[in-house]
Amino acid sequence: MTGRRKKPSAAPTNKRTATVARHTAETRIDLALTIEGQGRYKISTGIRFFDHMLELFTRHGAFDLELKCDGDLDVDQHHTVEDVGIALGEAFDRALGDKRGILRAGYFVMPMDETLAIAAVDMSGRAAFAVDAKLRTRLVGDLQTELVADFFEGFARGARANVHVKTMYGRSNHHKIEAIFKAFARALRVACSRDRQLGEMLPSTKGLL
Repeated sequence: MTGRRKKPSAAPTNKRTATVARHTAETRIDLALTIEGQGRYKISTGIRFFDHMLELFTRHGAFDLELKCDGDLDVDQHHTVEDVGIALGEAFDRALGDKRGILRAGYFVMPMDETLAIAAVDMSGRAAFAVDAKLRTRLVGDLQTELVADFFEGFARGARANVHVKTMYGRSNHHKIEAIFKAFARALRVACSRDRQLGEMLPSTKGLL
């Protein structure tokens, strides 16, 4: 007697995704995010070094991200960098929903050659940020370095999260920024991960995040 071989069941497709359209008089941003991605990206902000940081953020976080920003770069880079941070934070907030079953907090220590950076993230429902990048030049590539802090502030506001990033030491300003973005991506990847031990429990004693 022979039986029919059963086809393997398809893996569950419960990926957490979000889209954001943020259109203002200063910037027009459209993005699509998948948290359970493969590090794939299609990113254009008009600031090439910023694009590069978002690309490596996507790859190290194992997210999928499509992001297009048309900003008033003839005025300054500030609106573009800050608004991208806000929109990206909003996308994570939407994709995580009520945040049941996530680890909620994560941290990572990232070496980048002679530089060491740390990042810690808590998807707490409260916006707060601290940035200590120790940058000593006005520009890295075509990015105004003072705007690194504005990006993380914007993300914290959009995601309603605590975001702390710090350069411990280093020489190259390029490496300092890159190490911070990589550490942030990997800390966020942990914070967004599903908690196998606690299942669908809300990671808070308050009953709300």
